[in-house]
Parts: sequence; structure tokens; C-alpha cells
Amino acid sequence: MCRTIAQLDAELTACRACPRLVAWREQVAHEKRAAFSDENYWGKPVPGLGPADAPLLIVGLAPAAHGGNRTGRMFTGDRSGDLLIACMHAAGLANQPTSVSADDGLLLLGTRVTAPVHCAPPDNKPTPTERDTCRHWLTAELTLLAPTLRAIVVLGAWGWQALLPALSESGWAIPKPKPKFAHGTQIELAPATPGRSPIQLFGAYHPSQQNTFTGRLTPAMLEEVLTNAAHAAGLPGHRR
Repeated sequence: MCRTIAQLDAELTACRACPRLVAWREQVAHEKRAAFSDENYWGKPVPGLGPADAPLLIVGLAPAAHGGNRTGRMFTGDRSGDLLIACMHAAGLANQPTSVSADDGLLLLGTRVTAPVHCAPPDNKPTPTERDTCRHWLTAELTLLAPTLRAIVVLGAWGWQALLPALSESGWAIPKPKPKFAHGTQIELAPATPGRSPIQLFGAYHPSQQNTFTGRLTPAMLEEVLTNAAHAAGLPGHRR
């Protein structure tokens, strides 16, 4: 059992539990994209990013093949990351509006970013088995964050469905019927384990190119959800 976030991140990066994902992430790292041919790809599971005592957690889907799988950092070096980090900066959750490499000086403020699946999947689509195999990492991360965690933003319906079982396993009560995903939704989850605090769960569309190019998600829409979640988490500068 991991006792710290640092230990969790270190152990996670050595995981080889899903043969299809291992083969894909390593193939991408070897073949590379032409624009990044001179870079050394990370090609391993991508750990979460942000402080170990974060009151706010943002949950995505999985690393991008030429984003996190290349840079070794969540939401770094791809279009989704460009939008998310810019909106986080606008909401006071990041010290800069860009995330291009693991050594670019980015700091997340009171916020951690993670995903239900930590390896880049083919076509950005993990299988249900891969999602379930990877869940114990998310459950462990939620358990370690529990003393300070007060709000979660889930990016997309897939991440929402993947997160709910992990929340249940790590000590929060999931209402029945299970709450449905919607952009802008906010639900309070009561603790089911002694020592847990209630959590405010927020839904937001994933900042994928499909959602942003079609106008389904705009920067203003995402920034609004992030700001509301920061208020709910009681972050400095956001307390009501």
C-alpha cells in the first residue's frame, strides 16, 4: 500500500498490467510523430500532477499519445492541455497559462490533475477491462488526498463513470440511482468512512478538440466550472 502521493507516483510509472496499453505507449514512443522526432518520449504510465494536499482534484480520461505519453506530464503538450491549463490559470489554479514540457515551470495551485487510466490508449479509448484494472491507482490517490480533498471536477462522461466506483471504494457514498453526468452539474457526496469530509462533485465537458472545435465547450464554460469548484474547495482567493 502506498503511504504517500510521491510513492504512488513512483510505483505507478512502473506498471505493466495492461498488455495492449504497454505495447501501444511504447510503439508510439519509438515511432514518434514527425514534429517531435528529436524528442525522447516518456512512453510510460503518466502519474498525476499537483500537490499532495490539494483541496481540488481534476479528473480527465487518459494521457494523449503525443501529449502526456511524450512529455511525461498530464495535460501537457497537446490541445486538450492547452485549453485546460489556460482556463486553470484564468481561474487562479495554475501559475502560468501554458503547459508544454515537464520542465517549463508550471505549478498547480491547490489543485491536482489525474486520470482513471494512466497509459495512452489507441484512439483515446481504453477498454472497460483496462479502466477497471487501472482503478486501484485512482482509489489509492483519492484515499491519500482524502484529508484535504473537498471538490472534484470530472472532464467528460467517460471519466465520470470511471470515477464513481473509485470514490465508493475510497470512502464516499454514491447516491442511488447513480448521478448522471452533465456539464455544469454539481453534486455533494457524503462520507461513508469515518474521517472523510463531504465532497462537491462537478461535471464539465472534456476539453477535447472535438468539443472545442464544435463549440460544445468554450473556454468561458470551462473556466466557470473551475471557478465554482475552487470556491467549493475553499481555495485562497476563492472563499465565499
